[in-house]
Amino acid sequence: MTSPEVAPEIVRFYTETFDEADRLTTTADGRLEMVRTQELLRRHLPQPPARILDVGGGPGVHARWLVKDGYTVHVVDPIARHIEQAKQTGATVELGDARRLTGEDVSYDVVLLLGPLYHLIDRADRGRALAEAYRVLKPGGLLAAAGINRYSSLFEHAAFAHLHKEAMQASIGGILRSQVHDGKKAFTAAYFHSGEELRDEVAAAGFEGAETFGVEGPAWSMLAAAERNTGGDFRDTPLFESALAAARMAEPYPELLAASSHLLAIGHRPA
Repeated sequence: MTSPEVAPEIVRFYTETFDEADRLTTTADGRLEMVRTQELLRRHLPQPPARILDVGGGPGVHARWLVKDGYTVHVVDPIARHIEQAKQTGATVELGDARRLTGEDVSYDVVLLLGPLYHLIDRADRGRALAEAYRVLKPGGLLAAAGINRYSSLFEHAAFAHLHKEAMQASIGGILRSQVHDGKKAFTAAYFHSGEELRDEVAAAGFEGAETFGVEGPAWSMLAAAERNTGGDFRDTPLFESALAAARMAEPYPELLAASSHLLAIGHRPA
């Protein structure tokens, strides 16, 4: 199929600027995101060999461990570079768009949307992606959809010790007000959710039992700051283990959702 219509800045970012294949393995806060995403998904996934559609699956970082766990995984992503990388995971792959899936109706046990919702700025586009996920899911099937937390940039740039600068305050203040990152610096264009908003978007698409979890918990920015400000590797340290413990302990408390960098909404298509 032809390349889907994706914002040019997103294609440039993932093709020329940033290698998504390394993001969850080379830093302590990235590893924290990976570990927590794995444990949250494994808690809700059906038993293998269920069929999983990994929409916006990037270079197959999650597809790799899901295949090893015994699942049948198909990765859909709009970036050609990611598709080539994902071929090495054992999953089948397809260049495609979350808003226009080629999968047949009621054909998958699980749909993962671990990237598309924060790259779709318009609410209507996010609704289309969720509607497509609903369409291809079997009755009772599981949806897991990720969002970037509305307040993550505030915590990140405070931890990196430059939020005191006026220009940075203006930039982060704009994100807090609009929930949109314009993609002009550091990251591509993105929409930032609150926990309640992500849950409500999933519920509005028809999914039952929608619930939102904080992925990294309240200590992720401390990990990021430790590595950024010292140049050290904190992936296998007591600080990492403490941050992981904090994420787990924070789960029962909805007021701590706003402290995570990423959010994960879980819901099911009605049986």
